[in-house]
Parts: sequence; structure tokens; C-alpha cells
Amino acid sequence: MSTLSARNAWIQEFVTDYKAYDVRNFESLPQIRKLTEEQRFAIKVVAQVLPFKVNQYVVDELIDWDNIPEDPIFQLTFPQPGMLSEEHFNRVADLLKKGDRDELERTVNAIRLELNPHPAGQLEQIVPTFEGQRLRGVQHKYRETALFFPAAGQTCHSYCTFCFRWAQFVGMEDLKFAGREAETFADYLRAHPGVTDVLFTGGDPMVMKTRVFRRYLEPLLDPSLEHVQNIRIGTKSLAYWPQRFVTDPDADELLALLEKLVEGGKHVAIMAHFNHWAELGTPMVEEAIRRLRSTGVNIRTQSPLVRHINDSPDVWAKMWKKQVQLGLIPYYMFVERDTGPKNYFEVPLARAVEIYQEAVRQTSGLVRTVRGPSMSATPGKIEVQGVTEINGDKVFVLRMIQGRNPAWTYRPFFAKFDPRATWIDELEPYGTDKFIWEAEPGTWRNAS
Repeated sequence: MSTLSARNAWIQEFVTDYKAYDVRNFESLPQIRKLTEEQRFAIKVVAQVLPFKVNQYVVDELIDWDNIPEDPIFQLTFPQPGMLSEEHFNRVADLLKKGDRDELERTVNAIRLELNPHPAGQLEQIVPTFEGQRLRGVQHKYRETALFFPAAGQTCHSYCTFCFRWAQFVGMEDLKFAGREAETFADYLRAHPGVTDVLFTGGDPMVMKTRVFRRYLEPLLDPSLEHVQNIRIGTKSLAYWPQRFVTDPDADELLALLEKLVEGGKHVAIMAHFNHWAELGTPMVEEAIRRLRSTGVNIRTQSPLVRHINDSPDVWAKMWKKQVQLGLIPYYMFVERDTGPKNYFEVPLARAVEIYQEAVRQTSGLVRTVRGPSMSATPGKIEVQGVTEINGDKVFVLRMIQGRNPAWTYRPFFAKFDPRATWIDELEPYGTDKFIWEAEPGTWRNAS
């Protein structure tokens, strides 16, 4: 058995059961007959480079198969030809037709490395060292918040085509974040009493069976970790597999575990990823939300703004209104990150601001907890607050919602307006020659 096969078998031991399809078997879906042979081949080509997995719930309940390929959930889960450059697509397509597996693997891996697999300095700058060892399953970018990537949670019920963590799922171990040692992470937290928030992320921690997740969560109730007040769990499971909280064999056990954390004095926040209002429209997801909220957890929602899927103010307004109706808390509108298939999904910052503002204007104050558009960039989370004029010059108004150096947080600054810019590194500072993080470099580790 290969190393990759062994790892996948080990992970599957801990993952809740569900039927999924990928590049090997997706053509067995009856709905796929609605696609042309050319469209099916394009899916195979792109799926050689970027992750592809979809489950029966998404296929049957969320995708409108009479609106293919434009349907937003189809765009969200099935690879699209525009996700690769024409050059990359043609190279992979030719090798796939020739059947040269060795050359195909070399070419695919080379292409992946060209797609900025770990943006914002994730590998180089925010993986901490503890007791002389780099903790490859931990990221600690902001002083108060540590991220943990449980090894058994580094997959998802389905994969999003735009995913900025696509490198977790393509089998290149050097690109992967994962940690198996819950005890080591707990020791790291004890050594950092300034950490108040822990975020379990992935992949998706909710793919783990409860008996496995318990090993990571229950140690946080130890009195020595009293300073860890908030436990966040990033998950797409409410959208892609709400059965996790309703009908899975250990659903009740999972809810009891979350309730135990709440009763133990922890604030538990489910950081739910919903990208479109269509994901909120089934009886199963409504029941999952009801059951989760009954444990005392809060459910906060977040999504990037992505072309072909939700680049419309009406989509966001309808989604946020539905979320509030169900008792969810809109939290973030993100800007699509500078990685993977960003050229297919990115939206100019100027248009992102318009979409955010037009959507918010359609809602009540309960929706306006949502922040954005926000870029999770190397220096921190940068919010585009709007566009204005200064001395006759058109500028972006920005601020740091969160910074690697806490001194930068909530300080407004300006950038020259550029209607084509999609990321902070495409902007130039206005009124000064440097952005905040360039003028005052540093992190929370060396900030006063």
C-alpha cells in the first residue's frame, strides 16, 4: 500500500460515513448525463490539479440540474475549465489523453506549485516552534488566537472549487498542515496564557467521529487552560452534510460534547461556511441548526465573495436574511484569496465594496454584524471600508480588523483607487510611501 493510500485509509477510520463522488466515479451519477462529453472531460482535467469531491446530499438536494453549468452550487462543487489557465489546461489534457501517468503527475505537481499553495506566509511565518520543534498542525498568527489542524479532520464532506486550502487535499505532504498530538497542542496553549481563542480548522473537523474529536476538545476544560475562553470550529458541514448533527450515528454524542463544553464555561462558536442561500433551504439543514443551537453554541457565518457563485448583492442579502431568521450571526464577507484558481473566482475590490454595501442596505440591523469585504493577507485581516475622495483623488478607505502586530488593529489607512485590483499587493499607499505594516514591521511576538 502506498504512503498516500495508507494515510487515506487511516483518515477514513475516523470520518463519518457518507457516499461521495470524485474524479474516479462521478460519471456514475445519473445527473451527469446532462453534461456533454467535453464538459465531463474538462472536469477530469481540472480535477487532476485541484481537489474534487461531492456527496449525494449536495447532488440531490442543492444543485439545480436544469441550470447547468450556471447553477451556483454546481460551480461551487464541480471543477470548471476556467479554473486553470489555458496553457495549464491544455498541458494536462494532452497528457491525460496520452495516458502518460508519470509525466502527468510531474506536470500536475509543478502546476500546483505555481498556484501559490500557501498564501499569506502560512508555511514560513506563522507556524510556531515549541520545545525545539515546528508544530506543523498549528498556526499562531494573532496573539489571542491559535489555529489547530487535527490530522483526522483534513478532508471535507465535499470540496469547494474556490477553496484557499486546496493544498491540504491534493496528496503533496510537504504542502499539508496536520497535527495528531492533542497533548502537545494543550501544552503549547499552557505555555501561551495570552491565547483566549482556539480555532479547530481543516479541512473540516466535523468529518471526524465524535470519539476522535473528543480527544481534542475535552482537554480544553482542564483548569490549567482556563485562559482559553472561546472555542471556534470552522466547518462547511451544515451546508454539505447537515446529517452530521441529525441522523449520523454519533450525532447525539457530538451535540452532548458541545453542550458539555458550554456548561464547562466555554463560549463555543460554530464558524459555518455558507456561500449561497440555496444551501439554507432544506429541512435537514434547518433541523441541524435547531439542534446545534439547543446546545448553547453560537453559529456565526462567513463566506468569500466569489465570481460565478455569489457575486450579486441580492444573493448576499437573501442569504443573510435567511441566516438571521434561523438564528445565525452573519460574521464575515471575505475577498477570494490569492491562491489556486483565483483568476476564475476573484472579484475586483471596487466591485466587492459595491456588492457588500448594496446587500447591507437591503437588510435590518441584525444583519450588520457582518464585516467585509476582508482580505486575509500576510499582515492581517484588511477590511475595505469604502471608496472616497481626498483632495480630489479617488481612494480606498481601509483598516486592519486584525493584525500580526496588535498596534495596527482598527487603524484606518488609504490606498490609491484601482478599479482592477483584487488584492492588497496590487494597491499603492496613498498619502505616504508605505503601508502600516511596511512602516512599522513586527508581530505580536515582538510588539510592545
